[in-house]
Amino acid sequence: MKYDIIIVGSGPGGYVAAIRAAQLGRKVALVERAEAGGVCLNWGCIPTKALLKSAQVYKYCRNAEHYGLHIDGEVQPDMAKIVARSREVAQTMSRGVQFLLKKNAIDLIQGFGRLTAPGRLDVGGTEYEADHIILATGARPREVPAIPVDGVHVITSKQALTLDRLPESMIVVGSGAIGSEFAWLYATLGVRVTVVEYLPRMMPLEDEEVSKTMEREFRKLRATVLTSTAVRSVRVTPEGQCEVEIEGRKGVETLSAGMVLSAVGVQANIEGIGLEELGVEVERGKIRVDACYRTSVPGIYAIGDIVPGPALAHVASAEGICCVEAICGLNPAPVDYTTIPSCVFTQPEVASVGMTEQQAREQGIEYRVGRFPFTASGKATAAGEREGFVKLLFDADERLLGAHMVGGSVTEMLAEPTLARHLGATAHQIARTIHAHPTMHEGVMEAAEAALGAAIHL
Repeated sequence: MKYDIIIVGSGPGGYVAAIRAAQLGRKVALVERAEAGGVCLNWGCIPTKALLKSAQVYKYCRNAEHYGLHIDGEVQPDMAKIVARSREVAQTMSRGVQFLLKKNAIDLIQGFGRLTAPGRLDVGGTEYEADHIILATGARPREVPAIPVDGVHVITSKQALTLDRLPESMIVVGSGAIGSEFAWLYATLGVRVTVVEYLPRMMPLEDEEVSKTMEREFRKLRATVLTSTAVRSVRVTPEGQCEVEIEGRKGVETLSAGMVLSAVGVQANIEGIGLEELGVEVERGKIRVDACYRTSVPGIYAIGDIVPGPALAHVASAEGICCVEAICGLNPAPVDYTTIPSCVFTQPEVASVGMTEQQAREQGIEYRVGRFPFTASGKATAAGEREGFVKLLFDADERLLGAHMVGGSVTEMLAEPTLARHLGATAHQIARTIHAHPTMHEGVMEAAEAALGAAIHL
């Protein structure tokens, strides 16, 4: 079978690329070895948000008295039902992707795709041909020798998604988005959680003020946060307890917990897909590509978690569209990696885009900061979610360098500063844009006013 474009992997990079190619009149096939929608939709972004929503509702119920409500009896989490709901959410969205593929006349080919030659792909013994082949095979949880995963006592995020019982205690290794979200989930549901982070602060990619705020919030949940701490080994006792040897500020010590969750990053799925045979260049576990996602072999492209850059679903989607439009001769603008929004769906939420204050200092960039705490927000106060702040950084020309937010619903607020940075908006323009009242979004306007020395509610 001959196609114009074949895409390998149906995650947010692959299926978006396929739909865009079909919109542009190309004959398209999408190869997927598992569920339509890939890891993000089925075993990542979407089901985790369903789990986190259940934990949020549980937290609201536990604090009902704060809102003037009385609940008879004790509210208890039912993990089997919580997990079942999350799986149904994932299946619903997967069916949605299948509908979109059918609507756009895209052939979905089930199986493992392997390059056999430029323009040729083997799927389960059947060879397919295309003028262009886009690799979008995604990533999987990274495993390290010190933390041997058995899927029962020592687990990754994938096993955590179907965990139908709550352990009494859990050690979460890694405090990036995945580790922090699961740590918050289990701590909120009553598990005694310890977070172990190798770097000096929690959520190390975030602005330092954000990191410090979230460490305090985790401690409010009675979670232990250990930074500048390395895991030397993990051993499961005959009784099923996990003994974790760590080395930190207090030297070497051993922690004990009912379960260990390894959240130490992801690893690109590039094995066995024919890269070596075709001579596709790989560097540090990622496929080398140019600005249009062309590999070193003509007709072969790569996008998403298997190329350098942030391993985020929305980045993969943007890369997929850019790649396809370049193939089709539309000369798209390159993806702007300086303006990539990032979200962590804990409570409070974390959202950021652009430069941190530390990065601005390191690069010698003159900047000013505008802050607005949610303690001064009417909407946040009414919602009982006064934790956190909006922090905006502006350069000498008052153009937005970065935005960093902690608080309720800040992930939904992030689009405004992302667009502002993309368009080169100034502090004055943001401050003079009328924001609806009362909303959390007013915090962005107020922070811009603060940067100008004209804060109204501070």
